[in-house]
Amino acid sequence: MDSETGKITWFDLTVPNADEVKDFYSKVVGWKSEPFAMQGYNDYNMQTPVNGETVAGICHARGENSNLPAQWLIYITVDNIEASATACKNNGGKIVAPIKEMGTYGKSCVIKDPAGAVAALFESMKKT
Repeated sequence: MDSETGKITWFDLTVPNADEVKDFYSKVVGWKSEPFAMQGYNDYNMQTPVNGETVAGICHARGENSNLPAQWLIYITVDNIEASATACKNNGGKIVAPIKEMGTYGKSCVIKDPAGAVAALFESMKKT
């Protein structure tokens, strides 16, 4: 089992106006932004002002992310994303965004629980 299993390991905010919103958080909480190249545009990794630690992402609501609500999205690490997605459906949840590859990082999908709350599941390529 991955030592990160069951932990909230990432936060993303997906919005139509990511450029404006990343500037908002830079001014309000001091985050610095680092562009992350997508297909023809940049999303942003947000970093703390003191040590530059990457703590969140701010993304454009485009492509596969176009149907995500404009809210902070937590990523919960799981050992087997396919099994967790199936368990979600079998226990009254829904898949909002299907399983997708995240390059060399791993795989993710977005789910909705029976109460309507949205979260992402993440399976890391690196097992610790």
